Order: sequence, then structure tokens, then C-alpha cells
Amino acid sequence: MGLNFKTRNPRCYLVYALAPKGVSASDANRGFNEFIADESLPLAVYHDHFIGHLGGVALFAITTPEERDALLESDHLPGWQVDFLPLIFSRDPAAFDEQIAFTLKAYGGQDWEKLQHENRPIYGDPRVEAETATEGTV
Repeated sequence: MGLNFKTRNPRCYLVYALAPKGVSASDANRGFNEFIADESLPLAVYHDHFIGHLGGVALFAITTPEERDALLESDHLPGWQVDFLPLIFSRDPAAFDEQIAFTLKAYGGQDWEKLQHENRPIYGDPRVEAETATEGTV
């Protein structure tokens, strides 16, 4: 597993994980979900799975060195390519939310609270996409 930098202070870590060749999409999906659900690991604030690649991304809130070490030393994803990337502005779940709002406003001219209440159409079935790593149809 790749460790890009080990921090001292509380902050969120982005985890980028790709399953090894030969793993089915449903097994990769299940394995990644088991990883983020492990209660011995820090709080998973966000996660999603990839289309076209087997694996996913997650954001964990790290508050202590023990939580950091538990995440970095996790053996949940053997054989996977995993990178742990500590974030600068997202130091906790609230700061992650604030960073979303800031990015949308500063770089996209959008209001986060307004976007949270929009009803956007859903194309395909996200559960099927997660199980197959392929995009659903309209």
C-alpha cells in the first residue's frame, strides 16, 4: 500500500484503491465496502466506486495518531493498489463540507446548499453500476 506522507495533526485522508486483476466487479465492490465499514478504522466520511476500473475512493477523518496508524496499516485490501493522501483543508468532516461549498462557489459560481436540494434525474441503477463497474443506460 502506498503511503505518500504520514501526518501528525488531525485531518482527512483520501484513500484511492484499485483492485488487482482477476477480481470480479462485485467482489471488488464488496471488499471495498467491507474496508470502509470496519469499525476499527477511523470514520469514513465519504466513499464511491469507479466505472471502468474496479475499486473506489474514500475519505476518512483521522483525529489521533492511533487512528492514522490503524488506517495506514490496514490489511483489508491485500493485493490492491492503495494510496493514502492526507488533505490540507479537509481536517474533519465539517471542513470537508466547507471545502465542497468553497470549491463550488469560488470555481463554479454555484451554491452548495441550493445544489443539495435540487432534484436531478438518475440515469441507470447505481447499485448495478457498483456491482459491474459499468455505466447504466438511460
